[in-house]
This record gives sequence, C-alpha cells and structure tokens, in this order.
Amino acid sequence: MKRSLALTCTLAASIMLSLPTVVMADDVKSLRGTAGIDAASAAPVIKQWAPDQEPIERDYVQQPPLVPHAVEGYKMNRKVNKCLSCHGWTKYKEAGATKISQTHFADRDENVLANIAPRRYFCDGCHVPQRNAKPLVSNTFTPVPAIHQP
Repeated sequence: MKRSLALTCTLAASIMLSLPTVVMADDVKSLRGTAGIDAASAAPVIKQWAPDQEPIERDYVQQPPLVPHAVEGYKMNRKVNKCLSCHGWTKYKEAGATKISQTHFADRDENVLANIAPRRYFCDGCHVPQRNAKPLVSNTFTPVPAIHQP
C-alpha cells in the first residue's frame, strides 16, 4: 500500500513539474486598470439610462430586440412581470408598444401554450435596456446585410 502511494505521488509530482508554465500575453489588460487584486478599486460611475427612443435596429437575424427605454423599478418575479403591462397581447395596442412574439408562447417541445412559456417569462434574460456607457472591450462586429429576394 505504501509503495503504490509513493509511486502515485512520484508520478503526480513528475507530471506537475513537466507541465509548461502559464505565460500571460503582453496585450491582455485588466478592466481594473493597474490596481492589484487586493487593492480597493475606484467606485464605479453610475451610468444613465439611454433616453426613450424608437425600436433599435437589430444587427443579425434572431437577435432579441433591445429595450429602447428605461426599466428601472420594473418588478419581475414569478408572480408579476411589468413588461407584460405594455407588451402583452391584450395591452400592446393601447400602450403603443411592440407585442410579444408568438414564439414566446411555445415550450421547449414546441407545444403552443395559452400563456407565455416559463422559459420566456423573464424578459431581461435576453432583452437588454441601453445605458450611456462605452463598451468594456473593443468590438469589430459588423452585421451581414440581409439578403432580400424578389
């Protein structure tokens, strides 16, 4: 027993010593700036909601629409969903809002439901409101132009 434990420890140690050391690339920068991990960082600047606007154009097919208005104070839990008070099928015309897509009424097995599917109930999981903040990292994404067929 002692012999197999010693052999296992020796084998594990030799494997660990033969692994290459991790080297960080010079161009990788921390979002914390030069502050060390144990140093206190500066208090974040609270970004303002983008002003209410028309629906925001999508960049790719199947992109969830972005929320073109503030949602601060919106209550969303398993009993209440503030989004439905304007975007629900019975309320959207009166509110002048976009109605919820029919795809939100199907479960994962594509069974059509009378109410919103539980997996689509929490809107802010896919639909995000906009703030006046610059991106944390650069982005070179360019949308592919849609192909229109006659």
